[in-house]
Amino acid sequence: MKINKIYAIACLLLSTGVQQSMAQTAPVYDQHEAFAPLFYPAPGNEYRSAGGQPGPKYWQNTADYKMEVTLDTTQHRISGSVLITYKNNSPDQLPFLWLQLDQNIYREGSRGSATVAATGERFANRSFTQGFELKAVNLVVNGKTMAANYLVNDTRMQIRLADAMKTGASLQIKIDYAYTVPEYGTDRNGRLRTPNGWIYEIAQWYPRMAVYDDILGWNNIPYLGASEFYLEYGNFDYSITAPANMLLGGSGELVNEAQVLSPKEISRLAKARNSEETVMIRDSVEVKNNTAKGNRTWHFVCKNSRDVAWGASSAFVWDAARINLPGGKKALAQSLYPPEIGGSNAWGRSTEYVKGCIEHYSKTWFSYTYPVATNVAGIVGGMEYPGIVFCSAKSTRGGLWGVTDHEFGHNWFPMIVGTNERKYAWMDEGFNTFINGISTAQFNKGEYNSPQNAQRMAALLFSPRAEAIMNTPDVIDLSYNGVAAYFKPAMGLNLLRNEILGPDRFDYAFREYIKRWAFKHPTPWDFFRTIENVAGEDLSWFWRGWFFSTWKLDQAVKGVQYVKNDPAQGALITIQNLQQMPMPVVVAIKDVNGKTDTVRLPVEIWQRGASWTFHYPSTVKLSSVVIDPAGNFPDIKPANNSWKADTGIPVPAGTTGATVLKRYIDAIGGADKLKGVKDLVLDEEGDVSGTQMELHIKATPDKRLETVYIPIASLTAMKLLINGNEVRIARSGQEVPLSASDKAILKDKNLLFPELYFAAPEYNAKLELSPTMEDVNGAPAYVVSIATPNGALVKNYYDAKTGFKVRSIALVGQESGGGSETTTDYADYREEGGILMPHKMQSNIGGYNNSLTLKKAVINGGLSDEVFKW
Repeated sequence: MKINKIYAIACLLLSTGVQQSMAQTAPVYDQHEAFAPLFYPAPGNEYRSAGGQPGPKYWQNTADYKMEVTLDTTQHRISGSVLITYKNNSPDQLPFLWLQLDQNIYREGSRGSATVAATGERFANRSFTQGFELKAVNLVVNGKTMAANYLVNDTRMQIRLADAMKTGASLQIKIDYAYTVPEYGTDRNGRLRTPNGWIYEIAQWYPRMAVYDDILGWNNIPYLGASEFYLEYGNFDYSITAPANMLLGGSGELVNEAQVLSPKEISRLAKARNSEETVMIRDSVEVKNNTAKGNRTWHFVCKNSRDVAWGASSAFVWDAARINLPGGKKALAQSLYPPEIGGSNAWGRSTEYVKGCIEHYSKTWFSYTYPVATNVAGIVGGMEYPGIVFCSAKSTRGGLWGVTDHEFGHNWFPMIVGTNERKYAWMDEGFNTFINGISTAQFNKGEYNSPQNAQRMAALLFSPRAEAIMNTPDVIDLSYNGVAAYFKPAMGLNLLRNEILGPDRFDYAFREYIKRWAFKHPTPWDFFRTIENVAGEDLSWFWRGWFFSTWKLDQAVKGVQYVKNDPAQGALITIQNLQQMPMPVVVAIKDVNGKTDTVRLPVEIWQRGASWTFHYPSTVKLSSVVIDPAGNFPDIKPANNSWKADTGIPVPAGTTGATVLKRYIDAIGGADKLKGVKDLVLDEEGDVSGTQMELHIKATPDKRLETVYIPIASLTAMKLLINGNEVRIARSGQEVPLSASDKAILKDKNLLFPELYFAAPEYNAKLELSPTMEDVNGAPAYVVSIATPNGALVKNYYDAKTGFKVRSIALVGQESGGGSETTTDYADYREEGGILMPHKMQSNIGGYNNSLTLKKAVINGGLSDEVFKW
């Protein structure tokens, strides 16, 4: 499922982390803990081998489904029956069975509704239904039909058998049921009203077997909304009766085209199956002129799948194209969407995106396994099912590529590799986010590629709210779930691939993992063992630090000396590992003659302790030593990653931090003009890595209301209020608890024209002017480090010629001596009400490039106190 990266990025826009000094800190690193010899909790066995592959006696149960349902569009109801054929392949006898009734989450009083924050959230129930209404539950055993003895408990149903199922035995469960389709179904299913009719995105629409495995037996964790699914594989045969003017698309293959499509549509579909270009099968004119009456029954078959879903609407236009698969095989890419969102900037390119990502994943990792790939536009922001995905009708351009690519990536994780999403979201979301990065870099020569800087993502990964990846999704705070389930595991695989193992070793091991566990149920340990055994590397230090803990990375250059004080005899470079996470080290070295070199040191250097000195064969003095110059590692304090010999333009005599700040104040309008601002409104627009965002600020000298709005999701991703002693933050609708220190720092960081305060002696800010100027975008700038009385830290750069502030680095740290940076560049100063303000802002927030343009500024417009209320 797609959790928009904006949710996490917006949290950084108003970060509240405890801040730390830039000074070098003492190491907290313990090599004995990092490289402890015992990692795996148990040896391999006959079901799961020590090498990571399924053992000789590996087993899993199967479930085949036959559904016949009717869609009532006047009542928004689905009714019908499901016949489940369940086979016990386990060595155990089963005296009872567990099924999943996920629609019951929408009942008032369900565990899912009870565990949603009062302020609401993405997975909240916006309205309630009766869930599954069970009309009859019967068993068919040895040809005999009998009423089942069953118990419904929230989103689960237990069937108690008169005689336990023996190994190898099969039985059938027939359930007659109905339910009302929720308008908003926890962002996984629902319906959307359009000018030409409702769009239905139908999922979790039938009772499904829970998984019985060799790890836990029955997996019956209730469905609470944030966690997804764990399902058995089988074959599906399903029929849907719907109004005749509706177009349907579903998992698998439509097997009765002649009964539900017009001759013209059948002809166009045949053309699309052999076309590299997108072919329109039902266009907007045909949608408008469709007056078919009565009902039609659509019949689909999906083989070797864990689930099926479908979409239906009278509003759909339909286009399609051929997918080219390895070995000369082919599949069909198709898109269903309302005509008003077509066009080359939106859903008119959807099929191109479907085709592009599936061809890439099939060539790179494992061939796509379904005959059709369908993208449905609707109310769901982004959700995956076998052979079909639901994506937001509001998505456009790079946003539509991103959600389409992500949801179809899920056809590899967890549709092909059938992990337990309810316990280990990172094994599908994280792995999928990882492969998404590679596919985006390659699609259409990188059309939507926005490379991320891991170093700049450190503040996001290791925030004070950080939680270990190895947690269940329902336990992780929603404001951090996108990091723990998506970004951090994806970055971990990128580190393995690009920095630790190399692409050749990693890709071979990753493909082997997919091949071994295709249509099976791997655990995290199976993944860890496979990568280690196939790549030939003990990675226990990495799994322990990256997945099981919140260890931080902080590598530093301590200093440079020369052998016998003679550069010609070589340099002795000392580096440190100041936090608990060890990593390999990449060191860029430059000498005074301009010669550059790169030294790579393995992670094993940290087995000897927190400090390491290595010899570099210099012939002249060195000018700089930089750890990780490309920013490929998430180092929380990049400020200590470099050593430079004394160079640069000296600051003129008599210049102080206070004089630099006064010069800036004069440059933008003068102290009197700034003090005359009683209230200020700023509206800014821009994007974060291609996704549109808006920043709205209303402020007075002692009050501030700031919101980050994401139009595509109709979401207020961040809200900040400062009103005297009242300081509050909400992220995606959830209020964040703040300590007294957090509140004080937030007030310091959000002052109106902060330099007025920093430059005032009575404010008691500590100003530190760097003795040399630094280059910012080709021009020398003064560097002033500022520490407020309450502990907020910022480093500002002021152009030596104009006096304007051209860069600001917010130093956001963690409790244990860390420190991460968010950098913002300012440009295009223009007058607004007699004050010069930057109209262009470029930031890197959590590794994502963010650009904002000032669209509106109102000074002294008369804001009332009523504005500044929560």
